[in-house]
Amino acid sequence: MGCLDTLKELTQYTAVSGREYEFAAVLKDKFSEICDSVEIDKFYNVIALKKGMGINGPRIMVLAHLDEIGFLVKSIDKNGFIKFTNVGGIDARILLSHEVIIHGKKDITGVIGAKPPHMLEADEKKKAVKIDELYIDTGMDAKELKKYVSIGDAITLKSHPFFLKDNKYSSKSVDNRCGVTVLIETANELKKLKHKPDVYFVATVQEELNLAGARITSFNIEPDIAIVVDACHGDVPGAPKEVVFPLGKGPAIGIGPILNRELTERMLDTAKENNIPHQVDVEPGSTGTDAWATQVSKYGIPTVLVSIPVRYMHTSIETVHANDIKYAGKLISRFIAERV
Repeated sequence: MGCLDTLKELTQYTAVSGREYEFAAVLKDKFSEICDSVEIDKFYNVIALKKGMGINGPRIMVLAHLDEIGFLVKSIDKNGFIKFTNVGGIDARILLSHEVIIHGKKDITGVIGAKPPHMLEADEKKKAVKIDELYIDTGMDAKELKKYVSIGDAITLKSHPFFLKDNKYSSKSVDNRCGVTVLIETANELKKLKHKPDVYFVATVQEELNLAGARITSFNIEPDIAIVVDACHGDVPGAPKEVVFPLGKGPAIGIGPILNRELTERMLDTAKENNIPHQVDVEPGSTGTDAWATQVSKYGIPTVLVSIPVRYMHTSIETVHANDIKYAGKLISRFIAERV
């Protein structure tokens, strides 16, 4: 199975932050095929161990979050319209006329609507759309809808996954199922290599909210080195070139104050020595990833960040290139085998 086939399979599942349990079970089965042991902790982080050849050697944790953005049902009015709130960062501009799936007692499809533009006052037309002004229409009346949908049920953007030209794939939740796919690619690559360290592949929960999964697993595993895999912004027209990265040119290796300089240099050297295409991502702040929580866990964990360029982040058409996933898997596996 190619990496985009794996990614397509993973993006079919729902895992809104805080509701990751069903997808965690899927990943446990996936990692059981390629690792020595797998467990799901109390928060539904998936922790897979691939043992190394060393005795009392270093522990490496490679982590990518498994959760995705979404919504929760806030209320159902007397006419059956659903008011909702966001889970994670979502731009309300993309939501108008969007299809969604409400995950209640059974999955219900709906559409997001708002007050028609014909009825807006002049000053209303100038204002940005707010999520609390939107609603979901399922076509059901309130009595029928409440048989299947309750307050607090999760909602996801309905996606129609498809392959674009030049080995690109577009879907919801590519952020960060592409990172989870990199974990799988890395584990498969390590089967071909000799490596001394024990490697923990961790799919973390709640990154889109509060980095809880990374905090918990970093504390409990207490690795000597952490490698965080997440998405960075792919190149799009009009965006500053300094903060976006071309698709297909390789993963972006992060450089910044919270990322361990020595390990980052080793990662860069690994890429150069193995002729692995890569890019450099300057991250002056928290990085907006699990790296922020991991590097200050317990006594402090030296952390490296490897990011996959993704266009149209936090939409239902997040787009990624197969090469970047493959290169990331090759890079991280070579780093573990050669540089630790």
